[in-house]
Amino acid sequence: MSRRIAIQARVTGRVQGVAFRAWTRGQAQKAGVDGWVCNNPDGSVSALLVGPEEAVQDMVDALWSGPGAAAVRDVASEKITPVPEVRGFEITG
Repeated sequence: MSRRIAIQARVTGRVQGVAFRAWTRGQAQKAGVDGWVCNNPDGSVSALLVGPEEAVQDMVDALWSGPGAAAVRDVASEKITPVPEVRGFEITG
């Protein structure tokens, strides 16, 4: 079993009003990644991704594509420690 890591990500581009949060939650649930996703006032989307290292890295890569109507310009991500204890994946805002 690989170790759990946590990554905080901020996605910019056309990522609000295109079902980006619901898509992210669906992808995370399929990948076994915990955390949350939310819209930001500046039009970006933030996400916390927690889980096995490989699954979290795959999720970060997936954020670059998003759902069909999205147009991702950038995904800024950073590993955070300590790893927060979160279970499940929620849309928080």
